[in-house]
Order: sequence, then C-alpha cells, then structure tokens
Amino acid sequence: MYLNKIFIIGNLTKDPETRALPSGSKVTSFGVATNRMFKNRDGAKQEMTEFHNVTAFDKLGELSGQYLRKGQQVLVEGRIQTRSWESDGQKKYRTEIIAENIQFGAKPSGQSQGGSSSAGNASSAAPSKAGSTAGESGEAIEYPKEEISPDDIPF
Repeated sequence: MYLNKIFIIGNLTKDPETRALPSGSKVTSFGVATNRMFKNRDGAKQEMTEFHNVTAFDKLGELSGQYLRKGQQVLVEGRIQTRSWESDGQKKYRTEIIAENIQFGAKPSGQSQGGSSSAGNASSAAPSKAGSTAGESGEAIEYPKEEISPDDIPF
C-alpha cells in the first residue's frame, strides 16, 4: 500500500496567481509558509520557517484565486508532486503540493473569511456564521471579565 498525503496550516506568502491552461481549465499557484518551534542543544528556543509551493486546479483554483490573499491563514490538504524540466541545458526540479482541499482562514486585515472549499464541494466558499458577526461590522469582540471556574462547566 502507498500513501501520498500532506496537510499544512500556514500563511500565504503572496497573493495567488491564476492562469488558464490551453484546455481552458484554471490553475492557481501560491506559496504557504509554515513555522516549527524547537529547542536546540543549549535549550534555547529556535524557530524554523519552511516555504511550500501549492497548486490548485479547476474550481478549487478559481476559488483560491478569488478569496485568498497574502498573509491569510490557510489549511491545505493534498499530495506532493515533483516536476522536472530542462532550462539552458540544466535540469531543474520543483516540488509542490497539489491541493485537493483548501480551507480558508481569517484574512490578515481583520476581515473574517471563514469559508471552506473542497474539490468535491467547491461552491461552499461563503463566509462562516461565526466570522460574519463582529468581524465584518468592525466591532470588537468583548469577552467576559470574570474568571470561569471549572466547576461551572456542565461536563
């Protein structure tokens, strides 16, 4: 049995670029940065950033190009693929994630866009119920000032 599946949650490094293939279908490319925190040999915290190239096709690509923006958080589910080509006599390689499902996170400017999209149900990119209340009206969310006791939780 073989498995080629990847899940990443990170922030877009630039606005998505959408283009049309000769067949007429759309393809969208964008970059996602993920961070990893760890301790080095001395016990000091270190942070390492990885950059991933993501490609989405057809309706998923169209929606990604329409709703995603630089700095926005995103969850990408897909598979890893490496392409190769020759340029100026040298063989070049590019490893990328081919998206099968994308969930959009909050936009970096504070506007909420909690919609999600998948290859099977790509038309569900409307704002989520939670994101359309205080985030879009510009009001700040007020949290209770009193402490919550664990005894108050009913389960």
